[in-house]
Amino acid sequence: MRQGHHYESLVVDLDGGTVEAVVDDRPQASLEAYYRQFAPEELATIEAIAMAMWEPSILATPACVPDAGTKIVFDRYHATRYVTEAVDKVRRHEHKALQAQDDLRLKGTKHLWLWNEENIPEWRRAEFETVKHAELKTSRAWAIKESLRGFWAYVYPKRAANYFKAWYFWATHSRLAPMIAAAKTLQRHLPNLLTYFKHRITNATAEGINSKIQTLKLMACGYRNREHYKTAILFHCGGLDLYPSAS
Repeated sequence: MRQGHHYESLVVDLDGGTVEAVVDDRPQASLEAYYRQFAPEELATIEAIAMAMWEPSILATPACVPDAGTKIVFDRYHATRYVTEAVDKVRRHEHKALQAQDDLRLKGTKHLWLWNEENIPEWRRAEFETVKHAELKTSRAWAIKESLRGFWAYVYPKRAANYFKAWYFWATHSRLAPMIAAAKTLQRHLPNLLTYFKHRITNATAEGINSKIQTLKLMACGYRNREHYKTAILFHCGGLDLYPSAS
């Protein structure tokens, strides 16, 4: 909005794939105001809520939604991003140290460590195999990141919890500060990572809508008026029935 960063939070119907509300900024009060337009018995019918590990949203939901602790599902992709970003921190720090010794093995490899292994382009696979098997801190961090993917493959929460316990021990004993910090963040939020195995929802629908909104913003060359921006989001993504009635 003009210059600077002004955020909007979206409330999305995961079943319908539509934006239900656009609230200003990202404070706890904004989401609470959305919830409080509904009667307690209506809020009680909410089955599950997917969200990123954003503190205001985490606080607002239990304040308004009954049994929120069993309904909040922290989005697996946002959770994984904490670990992916930690890998990149390890890479940047190690690359700087190696570069000082004229060792350029990590130069230009940023995305190789961030992509899932199966998504690495064929023409870079040989290069990645070489650095992956080198005795590098980045290689160890990447292996920890890749191992976390197995957590999401489980069916039963108890077995997933046991897997996470072993993964957490490995990550926190890796002597890699960014990986330790990321693992501890996930550990603090583990109860609502495990709810994924009950509800099996993610923020993928919301992320798809975010992409559509970015396109709208580019087509409009930005918005000066915040209300116009919110109206455009609701018009294009709110699931309006624009067809004339049969009568």
